[in-house]
Amino acid sequence: MDASFDIDDLRRMVIRLSRLVEISVTLNSTLDLDRLLQFIVESAADLLESEEASILLADEKTHELSFVAATGRDPLELRKIPVPFEGSIAGTVFREEKPLIINEVENETRHLGNISESISFEVHSLIAVPLRIRDKVTGVLEALNKRHGQFDEMDLQTLSNIASQAAVAVNNARLVEALTRAYDEVGELDRLKSDFIAIASHELRTPLGLIMGYAALLKEGADTKASEHAEAVLSSALRMRALIEAMTNMNMLQAGSAEMETREISLQKVVQTAHDEVIGLVDTKDQMLSISIPETPIEIIADERKLTLALVNILNNSMRFTPADGHIEVRLERKGREAWIEVSDNGIGIPEDQLDRIFTGFYQVDDHMKRRYEGLGLGLAIVKAIVEAHQGRVWAESEGVGRGCTITIALPLTS
Repeated sequence: MDASFDIDDLRRMVIRLSRLVEISVTLNSTLDLDRLLQFIVESAADLLESEEASILLADEKTHELSFVAATGRDPLELRKIPVPFEGSIAGTVFREEKPLIINEVENETRHLGNISESISFEVHSLIAVPLRIRDKVTGVLEALNKRHGQFDEMDLQTLSNIASQAAVAVNNARLVEALTRAYDEVGELDRLKSDFIAIASHELRTPLGLIMGYAALLKEGADTKASEHAEAVLSSALRMRALIEAMTNMNMLQAGSAEMETREISLQKVVQTAHDEVIGLVDTKDQMLSISIPETPIEIIADERKLTLALVNILNNSMRFTPADGHIEVRLERKGREAWIEVSDNGIGIPEDQLDRIFTGFYQVDDHMKRRYEGLGLGLAIVKAIVEAHQGRVWAESEGVGRGCTITIALPLTS
């Protein structure tokens, strides 16, 4: 008879070990916290052949445990029932970090009868173990009412095994949830920042244009002293314009990966729009800007706004590094199955070993400690991102310092 009992006991242990392996696989492949918690209590109730099982997690601020999952119960309703650290069975397990088996709950003074009454469930027997992450107890896993017989040491070992794996899985799921929330918050902050920069840049352009216009008129029509003051106002306005440009560029740094609003567009229109946007600044700096565009339409599938911004950035770059009385030329032409937009100037030029690096964000040829030209060095990085988002190429050519520069955009044609 003892041998028969031993064999049955061994068979039960083998079945439990097999189920524990299955549970381990599921726990390590689930990151949805609610589903994970529910799976844990259902597995515990099943393996221990108990009527119910539940998980309580600790709130260190209130010094209370709260139900987060239970078999056959609504978690939202259970969460309204606080379980104090002091004077409760689960609280004792949590505080003393030791498991408990109580097979006659009616004689237990630490049993909170009001919980049983509130959920209409009478507890006869109970087994509970701490949920531990490394050296810290975070909650309690418990099973209630053994269906046949009493809770024993094998049940305790089984529940402890589930709790060990469950604690790690719950902690991992919580970390993922926290990471997701942090990512969402960062995304929202980034969106607000981008919206603010876009609105501020737009609102500043109109009054700045008026200031620059009036300053240019005063400079031409005033006496020497007044002309000097107008020149100072104009210089400050140009610096403000450069700051707005930098703000816009920062907002568009991710343009290559941003959502594109593409349609069939005319590159002649892109060139003309970019020309019209910068011509006022060109005149103010006493430079010359010419465009050469063919009469035959050149059309591509593109985001017109972003492509225009790319060309404006190149023109701004040329203006910054071209002296007064300098010349900037924009040429549009068809090259095989591509359209090329070339912007050439007779400015300061670029050393050969710097030609590729000028498209790197925040990079300028001048050392930052002795920089003569203002700007954050983002404009051409934006150009590269936008052009590559259109499956195109961009590169710079220069015969050396003091010999000007040509920047070329190559874009695939529609047909």
